[in-house]
Amino acid sequence: MNILNEEIDLHSHSTYSDGVLRPEELVRRAAQRGVRVLALTDHDATDGLAAARRLSGEEDIELVNGVEVSVTWNGQTLHIVGLHIDPAHPELAAGLEHLREGRRLRAEQIAGELDRAGVDGSLAGARAHVTNPELVGRTHFARFLVERGYARDVAAVFKKFLVDGKPGHVPHRWAALEQAIGWIRASGGMAVLAHPGRYKLEESQRCALLDAFKEAGGAAIEVVTGSHTPEQFRSYARYAQRYGLLASMGSDFHGPGESRRDLGTLPELPDGCTPVWTAW
Repeated sequence: MNILNEEIDLHSHSTYSDGVLRPEELVRRAAQRGVRVLALTDHDATDGLAAARRLSGEEDIELVNGVEVSVTWNGQTLHIVGLHIDPAHPELAAGLEHLREGRRLRAEQIAGELDRAGVDGSLAGARAHVTNPELVGRTHFARFLVERGYARDVAAVFKKFLVDGKPGHVPHRWAALEQAIGWIRASGGMAVLAHPGRYKLEESQRCALLDAFKEAGGAAIEVVTGSHTPEQFRSYARYAQRYGLLASMGSDFHGPGESRRDLGTLPELPDGCTPVWTAW
């Protein structure tokens, strides 16, 4: 693929999970900002891909079918991005449906916890920010809490609510790492460990995760992503080389004003990385 790094974004979200732009709006914004290859990777859902694809041809964007699968590994929530998946593959579709059912139950539990903390009407409030009723997530509750004046923005919500030890936190068990990678591979896709710098892991745990990821068939690691610092770009480039993993990059864009990086603003991969798109 003859394309510049800054023209690629392999991690983004639409209103079909917790993004604020409809798939068509996301594709249009990506094109306006110089992106030529875009992966739509909504959480545990692929419903937005068809709408994104309808516009991608008009905007001269290569759309990569993607998804971001929720995983529990050693008691910690991780995310695995699937790239070039077949969204209609029955094994992947069934796995994602199971996760969405878990999300529905967790949303009710979060609302109950917030009720006990004196925050009334949170489930209806969160649903007001949702396009896909199957995917009421923490970000939708966070937007409701901002709307009600409990915090100045979504980032501030996650310092006061919805996290371990704070009101509204509900632990949940997602797919196993091996399951998620298996679903992605069965559908013809490549599994990518998303934003590894966000996970609170000791060095020994990080190495154990990368070992398990590679052993299960993981193909790549996000080296450049919205939540990584320049030092983390270099650090995870070294991990990619050490473990024989390809390097991916994506903004993890959710919407203007909510994301650390906008579409079309990613720096180049560090030297020595083998880009994931070389395998396509």
